[in-house]
Amino acid sequence: MLHHHLSSLFFTPKSSLLIERRVQLSNEYILNIENLTKDFPGVRALNNVNLKVKKGEIHSLCGENGAGKSTLMSVISGVYPKGSYEGKVYYKGKETNYRSVKDSEKEGLAIIHQELALSPYLSIYENLFLGHMKTRMGIINWNFYIKESQKYLDRVGLKEKPSTVVSKLGVGKQQLVEIARALSKQVELLILDEPTSSLNDDESAKLLDLIIEFKKQGITSVMISHKLNEVLQIADTVTILRDGATISSFDVKADKLTQDMIIKGMVGRDLTHYFPERKSTPGETVMEVKNWTVYHPEYHAIKVVDNASFYLRKGEILAFCGPMGAGRTELMMGLYGKSYGSASEGELYLKGKQVFLNTVKQAIKAGVGYVSEDRKILGLILIQDIKTNITHSSLDKISKAGVVDAQREIVEAEKYRKDLRIKTPSINQLTRNLSGGNQQKVVLSRTLLSDPDIFIVDEPTRGIDVGAKSEIYGILNKLVAMGKSVIMISSELPEALGMADRIYVMNEGKIKGMLMHGEATQEKIMRIALVNE
Repeated sequence: MLHHHLSSLFFTPKSSLLIERRVQLSNEYILNIENLTKDFPGVRALNNVNLKVKKGEIHSLCGENGAGKSTLMSVISGVYPKGSYEGKVYYKGKETNYRSVKDSEKEGLAIIHQELALSPYLSIYENLFLGHMKTRMGIINWNFYIKESQKYLDRVGLKEKPSTVVSKLGVGKQQLVEIARALSKQVELLILDEPTSSLNDDESAKLLDLIIEFKKQGITSVMISHKLNEVLQIADTVTILRDGATISSFDVKADKLTQDMIIKGMVGRDLTHYFPERKSTPGETVMEVKNWTVYHPEYHAIKVVDNASFYLRKGEILAFCGPMGAGRTELMMGLYGKSYGSASEGELYLKGKQVFLNTVKQAIKAGVGYVSEDRKILGLILIQDIKTNITHSSLDKISKAGVVDAQREIVEAEKYRKDLRIKTPSINQLTRNLSGGNQQKVVLSRTLLSDPDIFIVDEPTRGIDVGAKSEIYGILNKLVAMGKSVIMISSELPEALGMADRIYVMNEGKIKGMLMHGEATQEKIMRIALVNE
């Protein structure tokens, strides 16, 4: 008996040790991923990924575009069902077997994608409970859901009435509706994919405070973000992905994590010159705008741009800064073939000659190119391949007698794929399958092929990683070195300060002032924008 008792102490069966280990893991970790691999046609998106997320922590996932972050979150939440990947996902100590997102939501796991998934024509409360409303005899008790929604709106700090139609809300408030919807499903693990990419500084700060508040309430958050200052501000743990594999995980405080450490892990090298150096030698004025006014597309009496005047020189990068809603995009779209507003008026001169650009086609022909801030809606045709997206604005250059030269189209598309290092197995790949940074490179390729003298780039690095940002900065520098001119709209002040020769500051539809490269600081830009003197 004694021998048997001793053997049971020292020779515990392997299976019971595994069970004990799993119980310990389930107590400490809400999410545990083991050896996860996910393939798409011609591409391995995830390669043997391992990840552990502690209960009640804020865990940030960092990596370049195409590193596999969003794919990983889609696997966890059931967007890609069990059987479409190799490896194991444990949630609350049990291996998942999700066939759809509905399965994960039932267990308190919610994901908020970078592109919001709200129905714009429904009210806030309808969006909150869409897909999980209970009925009695087939009838929905709408009054109950209106009252119930108020509880979740209060939690996220949204003051609007539950009956407000979602399309009437700004992006920041729509983001709060998404989070309130997740809370209505009794969320325990909240996954946020680039939650602040479309928000201004105030909205971003409020959202980060909200995530911290959720932590106090016991909710675990996994946040994908390229904004490393925000990551270090709120995250407890940071995991870095590179080329579909986990590189390392850091305890932010214990490891004294810095932005440089994260960047090195993301790109595999130090970005010593985050903003590439260049010699600035601007030449003569190539574009001059006088008293340009743009009227609101629906309320025709309202001026969204009010008497804006500025000039652009050959071989310079000119930045436009200011808070959200300052009128920067509206000004540039108004100049670019009057593609925004009910009307635009004023004087536009190119190389000293007054021009009238009433259509986008006329703007392209005049040597003006435009890269939209919204690449997915205004910049790309996502259901078409990379080749077509690159060439469709320059068909006259690859056609003979009105017929597209297919071989020439392939040659041009391949040229830009190589020059801009677009990560794709083929130019015949659908554009929607690319990461955000590579989609942005496709948009730039299309504009480059049309060979304009003036490039207008609106938020050229929004939602892309530091490595891809550095590459795009290099492309812009090459353009000005060739004698082209660049107008850059940017909400990231360090980007404007690092890249621009001059900075115009806008707010409330007006140009408030201009700063030269050497004198500009973040404080001066904000003072000009916000202080009425």
